Amino acid sequence: MIHIPLWKTLLTVAVCLIGIIFVIPNFFTREQLDHFPSWFPKNQVVLGLDLQGGAHLLLEVDFDGVVKEQMTSLMDAIRNTFRKERIGYTGLSPKKDFVTLTLRNPADLEKATSLIKQVDRDLEVTSTPEGVMTLRLNETAMQERKKSALAQSIEIVRRRVDETGIAEPFIQRQGEDRILIQLPGLQDPTRIKNLLGKTAKLQFRFVDTSVNAAPGLVVPGSDVLPEERDGKVFYYAVKKHTIVSGENLVDAQPSFDQYNRPMVSFKFDSLGAKKFGDATKNNVGKLFAIVLDDKIISAPRINEPILGGSGQISGSFTLQEAQDLALLMRAGALPAPLKVLEERTVGPGLGADSIAAGEYATVIAILMVMAFMFIAYSFFGAIANIAVIFNLILLFAALSLTHATLTLPGIAGIALTIGMAVDANVLINERIKEELRLGRKLLSAIDAGYNRAMTTIIDSNLTTLIGVGLLYQFGTGPTRGFAVTTSIGILVSMFTAITLTKQIVAWWIRWRRPTRLPI
Repeated sequence: MIHIPLWKTLLTVAVCLIGIIFVIPNFFTREQLDHFPSWFPKNQVVLGLDLQGGAHLLLEVDFDGVVKEQMTSLMDAIRNTFRKERIGYTGLSPKKDFVTLTLRNPADLEKATSLIKQVDRDLEVTSTPEGVMTLRLNETAMQERKKSALAQSIEIVRRRVDETGIAEPFIQRQGEDRILIQLPGLQDPTRIKNLLGKTAKLQFRFVDTSVNAAPGLVVPGSDVLPEERDGKVFYYAVKKHTIVSGENLVDAQPSFDQYNRPMVSFKFDSLGAKKFGDATKNNVGKLFAIVLDDKIISAPRINEPILGGSGQISGSFTLQEAQDLALLMRAGALPAPLKVLEERTVGPGLGADSIAAGEYATVIAILMVMAFMFIAYSFFGAIANIAVIFNLILLFAALSLTHATLTLPGIAGIALTIGMAVDANVLINERIKEELRLGRKLLSAIDAGYNRAMTTIIDSNLTTLIGVGLLYQFGTGPTRGFAVTTSIGILVSMFTAITLTKQIVAWWIRWRRPTRLPI
């Protein structure tokens, strides 16, 4: 008699039952699943972009904007440092990737260089005897900041997409300066493009009411920015100094004012609340501008100090605009603008054709494998076929449970897994045949067949797992989809081919007590 501990039998049965439970939701629609009990699992296999259609976007990070921002910040830091140390200068201005200035007294050159190094140790300083200085980041620091900007951009993009509620988006770095986005099920990417096309740099700044602002007017210490209101464009001179920025926001939500008009409610962190409270307390009666990406959203008057750390932005918003503005404020500002390089919309018809072709290929593969196993190994082949069926059940249960995205290459991986699933059974059955030819008795041959084939089965599957693991590590979306389904299929096949089939054989022997093997 083949001895299998009770705990192994119970575990095998439990795994198979759990697999059946988790695969059941895939046979129902979302609406039908809503009527199921709350405790029943409702996870389904997520179809990728190539199966259910959707939007494909390729974005490029504008690193010139990152460098320009760095140079502007550097210029402000140098201005403040030189002012404290009473070092005179002229012509301080940011260029594309460097900052220039001229010292009034060339004798201050050594001291100025030392102070600049204290501002940022990554700066390279070149100068002339006349006191003309050029400051730029060294190549290593520049590359590190570009890499950081790309990583931050990916994280902000992910936050913005997640806030829209799109299920299972695929967001990944591509190359040195690009971001690949795939949004399954989304047929109109217009709103997403609008959300991702905004840097969302939010600032609260005072309005210079002494200036009659107009387009193209240059105002020292201020920027002339537009505000769209009631279909018209108005211009304000807005002071360059920022009272508080979007970095100090902790929450933003769409809401309605007393007249039921859409607006956005926001809340600052403790530091932002203090800055905003002090600024409004000392400037009652003045206008302040809420600026988003160099455009004024609203320019209200400070009627009283705003000390609670929260406020409201009202304007000519639609509900969708209020929701999108709140989303942008919550997700944070991009470190650099994003440019859409490529846009594709995949229709669901292609996905339906792909699914039908994949289903057809999978069914044919199952039938052919089952037929071969039954012809070659008779009753033991039938047991192997039961293992193949449970292999598919557990594979789809794992995909559902982990929310893995199934792509067309993933379906190819499933079809391949079906053939690989019986490899272990072929090894076991052939080993049992060999043991019988060597004169072993029935039970001894079965036991030896499973035990001695184990090493070969583990070695062959382990080498395949290493290969698909490398595919997942270094591949992109479609390649990873193939690697995921193949690796899950291999792990499941080891369970079904070794544990499940051995359990079925043990039950059969206890029930029939055979004197010869039908193999």
